[in-house]
Amino acid sequence: MEKSFSEIVYKIVARIPKGKVATYGQIAKIARSPGAARAVGMCMQKNRDTHKVPCHRVVAYDGSLTGYAFGNGIPTKKKLLEAEGVAFKGKRVDLRVSGWKT
Repeated sequence: MEKSFSEIVYKIVARIPKGKVATYGQIAKIARSPGAARAVGMCMQKNRDTHKVPCHRVVAYDGSLTGYAFGNGIPTKKKLLEAEGVAFKGKRVDLRVSGWKT
């Protein structure tokens, strides 16, 4: 039985380790749908199991913190990432330091 796109995305995001982030586009490429970064974002918005699927670890292509549906939104996302040791450069994640290398 073939898995849905969202199931594939959730499985990939579940592998992002603490202290690292991936971009929406990176997740889309791994899911073999390179043009589907926005669809990845929709999956993250619909995620209901944030412990199993740490959607706060998914950021924009430039390290910007975008859309987070839980807590107080982006401030909550930033607080979670900082608590995990993710490096920031201003308001953006420093992808050279904290980007997930697959």
